[in-house]
Amino acid sequence: MWQRISENQFLEAYDQHADAIFRFCYFRISDREKAKDLTQETFMKGWKYISEGNKVKEIKSFLYRVAGNLIIDEYRKNKSSSLDNLMEKGFDPEIKDLNLQNVNCMFDIDKVLTNIDKDTRDLVIMRYIDELSIPEIAKVINQTENNVSVKIHRAMASLKKFNIV
Repeated sequence: MWQRISENQFLEAYDQHADAIFRFCYFRISDREKAKDLTQETFMKGWKYISEGNKVKEIKSFLYRVAGNLIIDEYRKNKSSSLDNLMEKGFDPEIKDLNLQNVNCMFDIDKVLTNIDKDTRDLVIMRYIDELSIPEIAKVINQTENNVSVKIHRAMASLKKFNIV
């Protein structure tokens, strides 16, 4: 059901989802400052959309979609970035409250990034790093829950061949 979001609800959504949106951005662009900027821009664009009187079905999915669109825009601006640069820079995001004990399948993120394609990698990150549910991921990427579930299952099966998971 579509609903209007109040300022207080939006501020609560910021408190609940800002760290996860930052991680979502960071793991896709591997630049802490750009990830912070994209996170801030996500909430600014989100608030602008909501303050214009537009309704949102689910705030979390809405914010991930806004962030995803901003990331796509960033990629279009900087086509020179590559996975090799990502691997050279390494990973050190400030991850708060990420309890890896709750992750169903432990894996080495560096190996995952080098063994699966970008779209599948995004699904795995959303599921096992950002801890989004299958229905939430489906809403973010505008695909069916079944399609998302099958893609994640296939990705995990392919990673098992490499003894990653």
